[in-house]
Amino acid sequence: MKLLTKITLTSTLSKLATVVLFIALLPFLINRVAFQSTNNLLKLQARKVMSNIKNNGIDYYLQGDSTYGSYTLLKDEYISLEKAKHIYTADTIQTAPRIIEGDTVQYRILNQAFEYNNHLYELEIGRSITSISQYNGPLQKIAFYVLGMLIMLTLLIELSLTRILLKPLQTIIQTKLINPVFPFKDAPAPIHTTTDDFQHLDATLISLMTRIKEDFDRERAFTSNASHELMTPISILQTKMENLLLLNNLDEAALGKIAEMMKTLNRLKKIVHSLLLISRIENAQYAKQDCMQPQQMMAEITEELLHRMEQRNIQLSVALQPSVTIINVNHDLLFQLFYNLINNAIRYNKNNGTIHISDALHTNGSYTVFIKDTGIGIEAADIATLFNRFQKKHTTEEGYGLGLSIVKSIADYHAVSLHIDSVPGTGTTISATFLPIFITHAHLSG
Repeated sequence: MKLLTKITLTSTLSKLATVVLFIALLPFLINRVAFQSTNNLLKLQARKVMSNIKNNGIDYYLQGDSTYGSYTLLKDEYISLEKAKHIYTADTIQTAPRIIEGDTVQYRILNQAFEYNNHLYELEIGRSITSISQYNGPLQKIAFYVLGMLIMLTLLIELSLTRILLKPLQTIIQTKLINPVFPFKDAPAPIHTTTDDFQHLDATLISLMTRIKEDFDRERAFTSNASHELMTPISILQTKMENLLLLNNLDEAALGKIAEMMKTLNRLKKIVHSLLLISRIENAQYAKQDCMQPQQMMAEITEELLHRMEQRNIQLSVALQPSVTIINVNHDLLFQLFYNLINNAIRYNKNNGTIHISDALHTNGSYTVFIKDTGIGIEAADIATLFNRFQKKHTTEEGYGLGLSIVKSIADYHAVSLHIDSVPGTGTTISATFLPIFITHAHLSG
């Protein structure tokens, strides 16, 4: 999972947890706010009553009676004033029932005792719980909607900022890990970022890539130079041995030893030629300006290898689309690639076996050639190292372990993807897929 996805999920889950907690606490919070607001309102009304009494006298409310009571039409609020029985703590507020005109109603009540003209009076102001709670539901909905909008807004802002902050990391991944094709041709350029961590990561990757490129260049140079240098003494030895064979005073034992030496020398010569070819391919010394039609090339290759198939009675079938042309490639290198693959399909096949060559045009524009044989197959553990140099199949057949290395070098040079499917004892299918940029004159079919 990508880092941006993880951060997005974490942020979203934290926001959801906040929403759930807020919804759970919302009724309690709104109820608390409503009661606190009611308490303040009751205190304000009590101060107004006391102000009226101070300015107008107690008869402003009692009017000669011993008690005073007033309530609204819906019994939401009431005021009561009468002689007190005991002193209350200032602004005593409680929730209690009251009976008004035969109805029992729960009120939030403020009780306050005060002294006026040497008489003790009790003031009681109440507000019904129903009227206090009537706005709780709408307030909860409004709070929920506001919270939802704020959550969405903050989430969008966080995602935008996260993308901006992580953009240098995505650039590092694209330019240093995904897009570069090994071997690296150009030195990677540093990215522009003000984040110290990303700068350190980018600098470290650039250093590693530079060291890898330098080591690989040294290896390629050594392989190329060693191959060139080895060809001279090999040629000299070959000439001297050929001259020895022309002598008439050698017995058969000496001639046999010289022949064995010539065989070993030829084997060494083939290895050096293969290494030199790989080095030239990896150093991009071959032009890619040719066009190649797979059907025509396969016909040329199979014609050259026909005698080998006839010796082992191997049946060949080819089904390639004639409309496909691959452009901007090196014809000779691709010829050698498919020659080696088909030659291996013959070498490691069974007597009276079959080889089937087919292709496929994909909807994304890429093109694949399949070479399927009924040979001895390859163990799954060997497939991963099959293209390594001097890596041979488990077989008694003669080989130097460089054929498939040459194939892999040619494939990498042409950005061709190789894939192997094999079942030991049943056969092997090797597929070579060309990118859409190399395919032309192709007509897609179902």
